[in-house]
Amino acid sequence: MSYVVAVRTLCEFTARQGDLDLRFTPSPTAQEGIAGHAVVTSRRGASYKAELPLQGDYGPLRVRGRADGYDPERNLLEEIKTYRGDLSNVPDNHRHLHWAQLRVYGHLLCQEYKLPKVDLALVYFDIGTGEETVLRETQEAPALQALFEDQCSRFIAWAEQELEHRAARDMALNGLRFPYAALRPGQRQLAESVFRANASGRCLLAQAPTGIGKTVGSLFPVLKAAPLHKLDKVFFLAAKTPGRQLALDAAKTIAAGEPALPLRVLELAAREKSCEHPDKACTGSSCPLARGFYDRLPAARNAALGLPVMERAALREVALAHDVCPYYLGSEMARWSDVVIGDYNYYFDGGAMLYGLAQANQWRVSVLVDEAHNLVARARSMYSAGLDRASLRLARNAAPPTVRKALERVARTWSELAKQSAQSYEVLPTLPNKLLGALQNATSAVNDFLASHPAPLEPALQAFYFDALAFVRLAESFAEHSICDITRHGTRDSAIRIRNLIPAPFLKPRFALAHSTTLFSATLSPWHYYSDTLGLLDDTAWVDVESPFCAGQLAVHVMDGISTRYKHRAASVAPIAELMAGQYRQRPGNYLAFFSSFEYLEQVAAQVAERYPDIPIWRQARRMSEEERAAFLERFTPHGSGIGFAVLGGAFGEGIDLPGARLIGAFVATLGLPQVNPVNEQVRERMQAMFGAGYDYTYLYPGMQKVVQAAGRVIRTEEDTGVLYLIDERFAQPRVRELLPRWWRLGAQPQLPPSVTNIDPAHDRVAAHDQAL
Repeated sequence: MSYVVAVRTLCEFTARQGDLDLRFTPSPTAQEGIAGHAVVTSRRGASYKAELPLQGDYGPLRVRGRADGYDPERNLLEEIKTYRGDLSNVPDNHRHLHWAQLRVYGHLLCQEYKLPKVDLALVYFDIGTGEETVLRETQEAPALQALFEDQCSRFIAWAEQELEHRAARDMALNGLRFPYAALRPGQRQLAESVFRANASGRCLLAQAPTGIGKTVGSLFPVLKAAPLHKLDKVFFLAAKTPGRQLALDAAKTIAAGEPALPLRVLELAAREKSCEHPDKACTGSSCPLARGFYDRLPAARNAALGLPVMERAALREVALAHDVCPYYLGSEMARWSDVVIGDYNYYFDGGAMLYGLAQANQWRVSVLVDEAHNLVARARSMYSAGLDRASLRLARNAAPPTVRKALERVARTWSELAKQSAQSYEVLPTLPNKLLGALQNATSAVNDFLASHPAPLEPALQAFYFDALAFVRLAESFAEHSICDITRHGTRDSAIRIRNLIPAPFLKPRFALAHSTTLFSATLSPWHYYSDTLGLLDDTAWVDVESPFCAGQLAVHVMDGISTRYKHRAASVAPIAELMAGQYRQRPGNYLAFFSSFEYLEQVAAQVAERYPDIPIWRQARRMSEEERAAFLERFTPHGSGIGFAVLGGAFGEGIDLPGARLIGAFVATLGLPQVNPVNEQVRERMQAMFGAGYDYTYLYPGMQKVVQAAGRVIRTEEDTGVLYLIDERFAQPRVRELLPRWWRLGAQPQLPPSVTNIDPAHDRVAAHDQAL
């Protein structure tokens, strides 16, 4: 069995040395790098061969890659590196790595073409000036072979260890048993669907109810499929920290049942949560954990592989014991792990690390996306960018004279654009090309300044610079999936934004790269909404997993005599408070009450506190800390009682587990429909134009998703029982009921308290919500 390794990976493993140096420099973007390579190769002769594939073997190693270019007439092999500014700012250890790559390609070329020697050229191309700096040497084939064999011999022990690990891993996975005595109802259906999707190399959209063990039910079948379908990695992606913890717990549970299973599981944590010295730059001259990082990395890497699970806390201990950065040790270990657990952005963001590694190393990966209903909103955010006029003023005040002049041009151009209309919100018919030109000029001015003044930028200038880079970069891919809008705040301030509405074009390549992607959640209905907005592949499978729960466990009541529409909210406060008090007195215990806004929440909570002071209540507050959220949930004890008030779609509407008597009921006093505002109306118009379902895609489906998620907090196990009140007469409409779980049996409306009177919905024509529903 051969171990396939990319030239870059081989050289990074064996030739990197010295400090971790991640100071911000105005380095070219990926697109600029590609364009720079194209410029250089276009200057070469007709016989020049660009992107030349080469490979060679050494023992169990198969080393392969693409050399940037070869001119057979001059017998000249080139490695092209793009940069910006002063070439002397390229660190020596980077240059050492560049030469190592070029010499490996030189050996592979001599071997394949039977050449006695070859001229090698390291070409540094300045993106800003278009100038080339060429460093050349001539190497004899035997010398290059010796260098190649030295590189390989230093990697081969690791490669043999990796081959042994892979063989042992796959053998153990072939015999892997489910960690519990039996699969739960519904869990088997999910597991079989995930296994089949991996067997056929397809995407899967799996709607699976809460409480069946979705995390184990998805991770276990992928691991079983790994040896059969030659999977290199499993990426488990979660929207929030609790999801990552559930995945870690599932991996530990699976491994605990198989003590001999050599499964490497890694948790990736955000940089800001992993940094030990946030006040220091990521350079050897500033941070002690960056100094000599690559010299100490081999020992830290070996120690990390000895951990049962490479979770954040354990990996930090190893990193600090070896005086290396915990965050970048985690990034390194992603190359050598079997299961990588992290946030969505590690695979779906524009510069996603896991996606880049999978591309570069041609890994065969299976991707699991937890709570996938969140991916639409998260991906829209990933591919949006905005600029604020106030931030521009701060940046201009902090800028050196050479940069300030360019920022003043941005300000003048922005003012011209802002004065073209008096509307507070406007979608621009085209991209503001004049402003884009000014922004590109300003970012180039910052780049030139940094090239000659490598010290850190002032925070205000750096923040605007990064925002401008993101804005200009997204402008390059602007199309019908996005809009460019301007929001004016008075006569002086405004904000301009490229706003992604449909992330499908950006995400589709991610789904195409993976061998299989499974997106699972309790709320993925209707499937075509997610398929259209996320860009799922044409052969994506869909499964609606049967619930293990029965209708007798949850008494669902639709309160169609109360309207929570905006115009009726004042009138609904007292009836809702009375309804909640009546249910609480009938069956004391712990309840959650969900509302559409903090204002609405406070109105009803105040009414309950005033009229029913014997009922304990506690409220979600704006911008709660992690400690405050934990304290809110700690009130839900098995022997406690009271009502927790929360905002639908917030921290307590999904991802929390309160089984048994910790939660016996919920009140949902809203359909959760997003607010009607100019931005959402733009989304509605675009969805209507592209999919013919503008209102449903913008308002109804996202709103009902939040309702079902919140209601799902009540029944968590097959032993739980509880009650759910859906408070709004629109819940009685057939098109709304179709979006509720099939296992619910919607009962008749309970007898309303005498003071609760029906409200005629015909009087309310305030918003598009009400007209559509």
